[in-house]
Amino acid sequence: MKLSTRSRYGVRALLELAIDYDKGPLQIKTIAEREKISNKYLEQLIAILKASGLVTSVRGPKGGYMLSRQPKDIHLSEVFKVLEGPITVFDCLVDKDACTRCGDCLTKKIWVNMQDAINKVLDSVTLQDMANDAGKHKESTKN
Repeated sequence: MKLSTRSRYGVRALLELAIDYDKGPLQIKTIAEREKISNKYLEQLIAILKASGLVTSVRGPKGGYMLSRQPKDIHLSEVFKVLEGPITVFDCLVDKDACTRCGDCLTKKIWVNMQDAINKVLDSVTLQDMANDAGKHKESTKN
């Protein structure tokens, strides 16, 4: 399974907003420069994140974008649902008609367990957790 750049870049952009949460809004240009994402693509991602209610905009010369809630209240599962839709390992796990062998599939239990494990990880990690890890990483690379 391979996630799209939409999710990878979207999570990185949200992480920047989480890291600077108490410092006020960030401009797209700043996020794009820090994360080496094109402004144009980042604008599209921010529009999706804003429409979903994860991000809010602030107008004016010191305006930009910020998280609509505290980073501790935003789980990766919510972010992935916004950017990718529901995480499904195989279509047959959500649509019984997707496979003719769905009723007697000997491997289905493995796929269910794999999907559950992915969802468990995404449900357990918040943007605050990631921001904390980023801070620890930054400190460890200074020494």
